[in-house]
Amino acid sequence: MTSSCWQVTEDGSGPNQFGTTEPDAVHDAVMSDGAVIRLRRHGNPEGPRLALSHGNGLAIQGYVDFWRLLLPDYDLILFDMRNHGENPLHDAENHHWERFAEDMEEIRDAMDRAFGQKPVTGVFHSLSAVTSVMHADRYPGRWSGLVLFDPPIYPRDGHPLQPVEYSHMREMDQRARRRPPYYDRPGLLAAQFRRRPEFARWVPGAADRLAEATLRKDDIRDRWELCCPRELEAHVYLSNTDVSVWNALCRPLPIPVSVIAADPTLEGQPPPAKICRALAEEATAIAYCSIPDTTHFLQIEQPEMCVAALKDALEGRLGNQVADSAGNSI
Repeated sequence: MTSSCWQVTEDGSGPNQFGTTEPDAVHDAVMSDGAVIRLRRHGNPEGPRLALSHGNGLAIQGYVDFWRLLLPDYDLILFDMRNHGENPLHDAENHHWERFAEDMEEIRDAMDRAFGQKPVTGVFHSLSAVTSVMHADRYPGRWSGLVLFDPPIYPRDGHPLQPVEYSHMREMDQRARRRPPYYDRPGLLAAQFRRRPEFARWVPGAADRLAEATLRKDDIRDRWELCCPRELEAHVYLSNTDVSVWNALCRPLPIPVSVIAADPTLEGQPPPAKICRALAEEATAIAYCSIPDTTHFLQIEQPEMCVAALKDALEGRLGNQVADSAGNSI
């Protein structure tokens, strides 16, 4: 027997310290292959609707420091990708990019059925950001727009960053396969996060919240297991080689697309930030900015700045820093 991946910490350091983050409504959407995706509605039901999801191996509850700032003004629909977060595990053989894109179409339908029809802008990070472009290219008109946080889009053939990203994805595959599959308690994973220098910019408490959000309690074995098994996380990295996502954004898509990236000038920065900047140089129809002194986890490093950039994107004020020759950061 397993419990939900999200647990409020015993000392009260979970997101409830910021006011209620319990969902106003929950709907378990059943995908056409039987997988369950839990949709949670938060925020202002009279506001513009935003759909939010997360990166590979993570969970949207772990981004609460970011999305809680949106609660007063926006109607938020949060969901985890299949085999992540609050969703029960499903067949491993359907854990792949094509199925993720199909899931997003079925999730989009489920939002309207469960919470009423309304225009929706997708606000997605990493794995979900790449998936949303695949989905928008396949199913035009389903999103009012997309705001993509540091998407690790595989560069087009011939681009000098393609072999760099190819190598990085293989490094991430091997790193994921070395992850411990379970922990005695979430605090051990949080401590592991805090020891990693690349996570040193996270806001206080974020390591605990992300650890809680990405582990599920196995009551029978009395341990905490990864919500997304490490083999599935690794497979997603290894198979992120679809150049059609880059090409779709360069055509471009028939909806507004904004990219809010990590700082491409930061020493030791992994490829996604540089990829986003390179993409903005070619896909000049997209809006683009980068957040100074942030990594791929920008939403839990600088949540206020990310929300400000998101609001600029939603209101059409973002522009394209590369195309407009206006610098590299907001």
